[in-house]
Amino acid sequence: MSLLPMKDAVLITSGDLRESANRACWPAQQELERRLIERFAAEGVVLRRAVAVTPERGHGFVSSQREGMDIFTEIDPTANLVFATAAWQYSHHVLPGLRSHRGPILTVANWSGQWPGLVGLLNLNGSLVKTGQPFSSLWSEHFDDAWFIERLHEWVTTGHVDHRVSHVRSLDDVKLPPRQAEQAAALAERLLRKKIILGVFDEGCMGMYNAIVDDEILNPLGFFKERLSQSTLVAKMKTVDEAEAAKTLQWLRDRGVHLSLGSDDATELTESQLLTQCRMYIASVRLAKEFGCDAIGIQYQQGLKDSVPASDLVEGLLNNRERPPVLDEHTGVELYAGAPLPHFNEVDECAGVDAVITNLCWTALGQDPSTTLHDLRWGASYPVEGRDEFVWVLQISGAAPANHFLNGYAGATSDRQPPMYFPLGGGTLKGIGRPGRIVWSRVFVEGGALHIDLGVGSVVELPPAEASRRWSQTTSQWPLVSAIFDGISRDAMMARHRANHVNIVYAEKPEEALTLKAAMCQRLGLHVHLCGSVQLG
Repeated sequence: MSLLPMKDAVLITSGDLRESANRACWPAQQELERRLIERFAAEGVVLRRAVAVTPERGHGFVSSQREGMDIFTEIDPTANLVFATAAWQYSHHVLPGLRSHRGPILTVANWSGQWPGLVGLLNLNGSLVKTGQPFSSLWSEHFDDAWFIERLHEWVTTGHVDHRVSHVRSLDDVKLPPRQAEQAAALAERLLRKKIILGVFDEGCMGMYNAIVDDEILNPLGFFKERLSQSTLVAKMKTVDEAEAAKTLQWLRDRGVHLSLGSDDATELTESQLLTQCRMYIASVRLAKEFGCDAIGIQYQQGLKDSVPASDLVEGLLNNRERPPVLDEHTGVELYAGAPLPHFNEVDECAGVDAVITNLCWTALGQDPSTTLHDLRWGASYPVEGRDEFVWVLQISGAAPANHFLNGYAGATSDRQPPMYFPLGGGTLKGIGRPGRIVWSRVFVEGGALHIDLGVGSVVELPPAEASRRWSQTTSQWPLVSAIFDGISRDAMMARHRANHVNIVYAEKPEEALTLKAAMCQRLGLHVHLCGSVQLG
């Protein structure tokens, strides 16, 4: 890697496979690039695009893997390379070129909730960590704050940025309480003996290389994949009769879920879309039982979005302990009765491993094991109980269980997914996260092994005006969870986090539950890292 004075750098960016999303997000990307070019110029560096904007497409995003590969053939493999994003992006568009790049790499995102640019950044960062490719990363709202300017200067002059991650410590350096260690050993032994099946409905959703765990890593931990096709799910949906679907929809109505119904399928949520989603819910549970799955993940984006309405409402129901009953079509016995069937959104296999372990630990502790993943979407400081706290916005497009919301199902709403993402519609499951203590975590691949970061925190209830403001700056159709991660600043979280997703679960005694989970993960062979203010107990 050259340490010669930096005079120029090459800018690349990646977008969505859906051109409708690329066109909608392009103005925000243009503004990011304008500000970034100005800031590099102030450092004496010319930042130039690797490829010209194509007016006929209406944007300048790299929008396919092949396009990205072709662009990298024209980039000097030793060049100073800047990846910048203001929107959700499919990392596999640029990952092949980044993996073989030999010059300094900087990934950058704008600190904004408008489009999930920060989520896209963390997805790419996690993917690069998995590959072992060195890189640096920065983020800023306007690219004129002292924090950003200082660290950009560091990258321009050294080709690297060092972030403080002193909030992370290895569980290897901590003595586990004997009681939890023994209980964890028993749970791990039971898992390894019985083994776990993750039902994977098509792998590699949305370019998330960081969300794929190779069998050679998974299998020694007792986890195996049942590889299923989303076409199998669609076919199974056709076997669910209308009366069963209607009964599931009525179950939601009886519990007070507000359905934001209209009549225009192209732009509004309709009863027909919801009934199709109810068929998907029933079919998912039956397929999981048929193949003996302990958790399932539906890709739900490319392919499925062109066949049926979105799976978000389905995922939220699956992740809840209280959910519409699904009967075995042959025996009439209720499937997975009284328990969630963990669903890992967007086929994030790391989140699937996490959800299964959480389910076992929380059940053993007699606590509600309903869990979900969220995007680490955005956030801002806000006074909470007289203290200025950084409060994150966690959002996922519907896979959150209703008992994570204020007033449960009665506090939940189903809105139509935005048409630019889902032409056939489908309802989400949204609500405001209920206040309470949580354990957060992230499983990730690094150095050819599975790791997990664990911490504790709180979901807080913000005043309605502030909650509305945050919803208006993100995606109003999706759940809004306002979270504080104990002992971790905004920038420390961004610098360390190895993924776009974070798992959360409520806990009556978070330190006790985290200790059991950490001990079980260690016993299974994961590398366990405690993050922030965590006291084992």
